[in-house]
Amino acid sequence: MDLAEVVIVLSRPEESGNIGAVCRAMMNMGLSRLRVVLGHGAAADGAKPDEAVIRARAVHAAGIWEKAEFFPTLEAALAGCSPVVGVTRRTGRHRKAHSLTPAETAAFLAERPGPAALVFGNERTGLEDSELKLCNMAAHIPAAGAFPSLNLSHAVQIFCYELRLKLADGSGAGISRWVPLEMAQIDALVQSVTDSLQSLGFYKQPGRAEQERFFRDLFARAGITRRESEYLAEIFSKAARLRLRGALRDSEEGGG
Repeated sequence: MDLAEVVIVLSRPEESGNIGAVCRAMMNMGLSRLRVVLGHGAAADGAKPDEAVIRARAVHAAGIWEKAEFFPTLEAALAGCSPVVGVTRRTGRHRKAHSLTPAETAAFLAERPGPAALVFGNERTGLEDSELKLCNMAAHIPAAGAFPSLNLSHAVQIFCYELRLKLADGSGAGISRWVPLEMAQIDALVQSVTDSLQSLGFYKQPGRAEQERFFRDLFARAGITRRESEYLAEIFSKAARLRLRGALRDSEEGGG
């Protein structure tokens, strides 16, 4: 499954501003398919929510709203989607026996063919029992027990973020990911650094092996990247070259 196959379903949203914020959250994470179940609240009697408010909150994500699909019932909105995950913090006799976290939901969907749906309920009441029964499974955000209710768009953002991490590369264009060196690369860096120190006369007395262990542990704990290691190696190498150049100059001047 990829991000293009994930459908965000809002069942009976009450606030037009929340719908716009959901559009923005989706676009931030690369999701594009939005379905809205018309019901009470902002979409009372089958009417669309306030478009001006939605566009204002969506900012540059109005395209998500423009392509949104509208349905009279949740059952109709879920057509063609499998699996269907209902997002709810509520438990009870008529609720699902198990519930996944956002990260677990993303991992589960990553192994399944799409399209799949994530269903979010009304801001005040959440998903009703009858709505959750239309879902194959439940998911929740493990918030603090004293105040577990999240804003609709915030909940959507959290799930979209986890989906992006699992289904896409998780990085923005032009932003390098932090990838620490492997031990073989660290060993090569330690060799380069101590070779440079050797040429500077550091090891006229025994001690190189101890410093190699020191550098190896230090670099491993620091988690330095390949680019950082190249920069660090070049600093020591340049110091060695400058020392050699100075020694040669002193020799030439002394010979003259």
